[in-house]
Amino acid sequence: MSQFSRTDSANALLRWAFCLGLAAGLSACSQYSQRPISKGYHNLTAHYNAYFIAQDQLRQAETTLYKDRKENYNQILPILLPVDSLTNGPVKPFLDEAIKKASLVAERHQNSKWLDDAYVVIGKARMLKQDLPNAIEVFKYVNTKGTNEDDKHAALVGLMRAYVESGDYNNALNVSEFLRVQPLNNDNTRDFYLTKAYLHQRKGEPALAAGILDATFPALKKGEPTARLHLIAGQLYDQLGQSAKAADHYAAVLRNRPLYDQEFYANIYLIQSSGGQRGSGQSFEQMLADRKNTDLKDKIYYTMGQIESRRNKYDRAIDFYRQSVAATTTNMEQVPYTYLEMGKLYFEKKQDLVNAQMYYDSALALLPQQSAEYTSISARKKSLDEFVKYRNTIRTEDSLQSLVKLSPEALNAALTKAMKEQDKRDAAQAELARQVIEKATGRPTIAGVSQPGATNSDLAPNDRWYLYNPVRLTQGLQDFMTVWGNRPLEDDWRRSNKDASRALANDNNPANGGTPANDINPNNPLPARPDAINAVAGTPVPGVAPKDPMTNRLDVMKAKLPLMPLALSQSNQRVENALYKLGKLYKFQFDKPTEAIVTFEKLLTRYPNTLQKPEVYYLLFVSNDQLGRTSNWKDRLLAEYPNTSYARLAGKTGDQAVGSGTESLALKKYADIYYLYQSGNLTEGLAQVENALGQFTGTQIEDKFALLRVMLIGKVQGADPYRQALAEFIRDYPASLLVPHVKELQAAAEQLTAKRK
Repeated sequence: MSQFSRTDSANALLRWAFCLGLAAGLSACSQYSQRPISKGYHNLTAHYNAYFIAQDQLRQAETTLYKDRKENYNQILPILLPVDSLTNGPVKPFLDEAIKKASLVAERHQNSKWLDDAYVVIGKARMLKQDLPNAIEVFKYVNTKGTNEDDKHAALVGLMRAYVESGDYNNALNVSEFLRVQPLNNDNTRDFYLTKAYLHQRKGEPALAAGILDATFPALKKGEPTARLHLIAGQLYDQLGQSAKAADHYAAVLRNRPLYDQEFYANIYLIQSSGGQRGSGQSFEQMLADRKNTDLKDKIYYTMGQIESRRNKYDRAIDFYRQSVAATTTNMEQVPYTYLEMGKLYFEKKQDLVNAQMYYDSALALLPQQSAEYTSISARKKSLDEFVKYRNTIRTEDSLQSLVKLSPEALNAALTKAMKEQDKRDAAQAELARQVIEKATGRPTIAGVSQPGATNSDLAPNDRWYLYNPVRLTQGLQDFMTVWGNRPLEDDWRRSNKDASRALANDNNPANGGTPANDINPNNPLPARPDAINAVAGTPVPGVAPKDPMTNRLDVMKAKLPLMPLALSQSNQRVENALYKLGKLYKFQFDKPTEAIVTFEKLLTRYPNTLQKPEVYYLLFVSNDQLGRTSNWKDRLLAEYPNTSYARLAGKTGDQAVGSGTESLALKKYADIYYLYQSGNLTEGLAQVENALGQFTGTQIEDKFALLRVMLIGKVQGADPYRQALAEFIRDYPASLLVPHVKELQAAAEQLTAKRK
């Protein structure tokens, strides 16, 4: 063999050896191999090429969200920042990159020790993106397939947080109960406590949230995030009425390197919770003079108002609240809460429901609909609107009835005075509306100063196009109502005699065979009206002086006077209805039984034959009972209206024991009456069921007796009493299983009535 041949053979062997070695190396580096070399390679690559970068991207997203957060110090701050699609937009690139890099570990490094960590990063990033279903699945996967206990615990904490963000509190509590008995490391213990406190805060359990926060503080490092949590703990204890604990946490804020706003509000809350006894040492005057507090003066005045309110100095409190609104610059979120406090003072302390309605209305106009208080404030405002409506009805009708008795000269003087007073009230309400709009838009409402190139939303309210300006629109509506009254939207709305004016229009229409309005038609039974014609043409009427606005308003008001018997009767009906509704508002919506009693007694005095008498007797009975007073209203109800549902309600007492014997008698009686119903003996059946309802009150089939009564009323008394009886059943037996069936009957009765009309 030649030298050349031996060399070729050696090279070939070397190539084969290299290929075999390379193949063995690649086999050893497979992501499914458990060999040390393979695992070491994938651990190194997964950590530095994927997980480390993913974790850094996630951390940047979390840091940005925390740094850019907007805190509303008028509400209790959330322990953890809620997941919000409106705020996470700027950090989505970070989150997408975190998911992309962490996914490489799952795709290429299955045997890496960083696999569970990578999945946890993916779950957290998806949660922050508000992709909660996928985040939940990822966390569940780690808990099921993970190999590292700490990573599995971290995934369960993330799962608990995802359940909280999705509002699934039951599953969040289940995860919490499992984690509570697990040996968690320090980081997971801290995160678990914070997430559990956040869960109870979201559930509306401030005591549990505050207690868990207290247990968390030893695990937290000194710094601004801890200062924020102390501030929240103080707010929670304030909500619970534990001022001393709240003050301790506010003082702890100052020891944890807080941001300026945190320090300021901690001082403010500390002053509030201690009644002015504790704080940074600065007086309110010094705080107001501090240039750093220029944009926070509204909160200082607000705090001064709260302290005066706690000292029962309500007028001084209202003055400070007004100064708070006037001092607002950038903190627009404060304004509705200031108006709300003023509304509460007028409602609860000063018993001035008219002013209360005005400030509740202003608060609701500016309060975000997603705020926790919005629903309750809206309900209170609706009740106050009704109160003002019925109160004004009573005052207006009483005034009109008294004015009828005056001489013409005295009448003019009284109406003129009333108009001037109304103008003052309208001006005050318009001014409040202007302030509300000004605070909402952040722009001064200066008339006559326009901004070229600005849209209607950019302009001050007085500079906007009329229909975009709520203040001017409201004032215009008031002016229209003053001159023309409440006119329906229809043709010839300005004319008092619609038929005559329409006839005139038809006769003067050439298309209808008539003559133009400026010609004389001798055959026209209705003479042409030159005042209307010239008004349409835009020319003044010769020899007729236009009335001044005051005279027009006087004429409109005089037209409303109940001079005729029918008008007087209608006026009294409006007063009667308003007193009845007002009494029910006092009783049920405002929980003011004393005022309810006064109102109902006034109703019975003025209108002794009111159709609402049985219900009014019953409400007087329960209102007096609520106050611990003895009264004869129950006896009068049972004596005068023994067969009404109100008599049965009043006859129910807690000490009436219903035994098995009574239940058996009730069943037998029900069967007897039902037989009368089926056999057509309806009048006798109705009489017996009325008596049975009083006799078997409290039995298990009382609602069945009541429904049988409804059916008999329909057969005996007709459609209107039947519909009323259906409504009474729903009101008197709201928990009955028969209510859905009764509502179906009610709907059918209404449809039948509509068809007949």
